Amino acid sequence: MKKDNIQIASENGKVILLDYEYKDQGTDLPVVIFCHGLKGFKDWGAWDLMGSAFAKANFLFIKFNFSHNGGTPEQPIDFPDLEAFGNNNYSLELRDLQSVLDWLETSDLPIDRNEINLIGHSRAGGITTISASKDDRIKRLVTLAGVADYEERFPKDDELEKWEQDGVYYVKNGRTHQDMPFNYQLYTDFKQNEKELHILDAASRLSIPHLIVHGTQDPTVNVNDAYRLRDRSRHAQLSLIRGADHVFGASHPWEQDLMPKDLRQVVQCTINFLRSN
Repeated sequence: MKKDNIQIASENGKVILLDYEYKDQGTDLPVVIFCHGLKGFKDWGAWDLMGSAFAKANFLFIKFNFSHNGGTPEQPIDFPDLEAFGNNNYSLELRDLQSVLDWLETSDLPIDRNEINLIGHSRAGGITTISASKDDRIKRLVTLAGVADYEERFPKDDELEKWEQDGVYYVKNGRTHQDMPFNYQLYTDFKQNEKELHILDAASRLSIPHLIVHGTQDPTVNVNDAYRLRDRSRHAQLSLIRGADHVFGASHPWEQDLMPKDLRQVVQCTINFLRSN
């Protein structure tokens, strides 16, 4: 296996941390780019094992940290840079993904440029859907526990007014015990770019194969979001993982040698989808 870690310049002096893994066969390989969700990072839980599984299946697997996910080059796991986290927004994540795609085009990796596929987990299910709806470099889309609508996940009524007045609200990270800041700019950026950031509208514009994977016991993003995406995406396949949670049985840190059963099912389902479409 060939592996490496690199950095790509982003905005506000931040960088995108990226790694890739592939089995060198002397031929160009189809690409899978994985995008993490909210309060996530590329090295979370069993994502490394997932990447190795795709590499063994003859894909060139890429995963990266969004530039403002709260990590740093020196400490990419967990969230030492809460200021950056608070200044993250959906538009910035879309631009980060475009930067990764642009970098890939100019890289010397053995890639088949007609076989670039995206996987987005949770919040990034929306980011990847929006990107795939307007970037013809992307040939297939897989959304894992993906959200169907960003606006409905914002605070409402009095809570929204308080957010505007305070400029920030906090969510406790149960694992790290940090108070994660969400600056009001997240909402204003969404409202300013609402048309572009409407996930279901983007799904309706997709002209490529789209696999929607969701756990039936997801407590974070209800499985109804998967049905809503399926109803709007004309080329969608829906795969429900019975009894699975939001992260398909994984946790952080993941210290076992094998992926959890539900995530293994997700990976195999995704590989079958990419090969058959």
